[in-house]
Amino acid sequence: MLDYELKIKIESLETKFKDLKNLVDIEKLKVRTKELEIIMTSPDFWNDQENAQKVGKENQAIKEKIEQFSKLQSLFEDIEAAIELAEEDETMINHIKETVIEIEKMVNSFELQLLLSGKYDNSDAFISIHPGAGGTESQDWASILLRMYLRWAEKNKMKVETIEYLDGDEAGVKSVTIKVSGLYAYGKLKYESGVHRLVRISPFDSNSRRHTSFSSVNVIPEIEEDIEIEIRPEDLKMDTYRAGGAGGQHVNKTDSAVRITHLPTGIVVACQNQRSQHQNKETALKLLKARLYEIEMRKKQEEKMKLVGDVKSNSWGNQIRSYVLYPYQMIKDHRTDCETSDSEGVLDGEIEKFIESELLYFADFSI
Repeated sequence: MLDYELKIKIESLETKFKDLKNLVDIEKLKVRTKELEIIMTSPDFWNDQENAQKVGKENQAIKEKIEQFSKLQSLFEDIEAAIELAEEDETMINHIKETVIEIEKMVNSFELQLLLSGKYDNSDAFISIHPGAGGTESQDWASILLRMYLRWAEKNKMKVETIEYLDGDEAGVKSVTIKVSGLYAYGKLKYESGVHRLVRISPFDSNSRRHTSFSSVNVIPEIEEDIEIEIRPEDLKMDTYRAGGAGGQHVNKTDSAVRITHLPTGIVVACQNQRSQHQNKETALKLLKARLYEIEMRKKQEEKMKLVGDVKSNSWGNQIRSYVLYPYQMIKDHRTDCETSDSEGVLDGEIEKFIESELLYFADFSI
């Protein structure tokens, strides 16, 4: 027989699943994916690479939702059958418990996907990391953050491309920009923007003293070409240079890397990952366009939050998370109060817990 707590858990999950069925029109999604597949079989479909990728990504996202929904339905049916069998075979209880755990994870994942409905949530994301004051210690912290996001992307089967990389003086990085490509890359990472603080015994201090370091993380979406952002040629200063470090050591042997300064705003973007100067310029302009659009997004979000007062601390530019490794182990997000003592796991890319809490916390303020 099932114990009381397990029964309540199953009933709760069944209620959540019914709510999801009311929110998600699966039949409408099936019709849409058929429409997209017809478009994808068109002979000239791949003539427009950018649009082809957009259509393919939408189709992949819809198919994933349909598959998840179908699997959830099957798991609930499996539990019903297992409950009947459990009356005669108590060993089925363990099977039921394992299935409940799987269902709970899938339901939570499905609920989070419903929050990823912003205009660019299913876009690829550019992540830029810059160390604060503190020399080698801060530059090393920036490289640790870079590894954390690389490991997260790997665990989530997302593709990563280095756009710009500048080595630190002795260790770490002075500046790095990567592009993360995959389902809901920007939607999941967008609230990681802000200042990340590290407290630890510095490996670069011969006296083994405790140091506090800061690095800023900026996440912006790769935006569509049809977005109206005016970039005048006379407002741009372009410099070329030879790429070096982890981002360019295998790709550039000439001055093909490009750095563009947007004179009206002072924004500087760079790209060094392509052999061609033209390709690097194209990517740098795309990054600049995204940065300018981000400024407009930030203004709209701040205006939206003013309508309800200072209810929630926005992520833009603020210290958002502390990573304390000494004298105790604790990583805490200062906006959501989400925390964990598993610092090793987090720095190895296990940041899903923080991403989920961010999405729920900022749900009413997404744009």
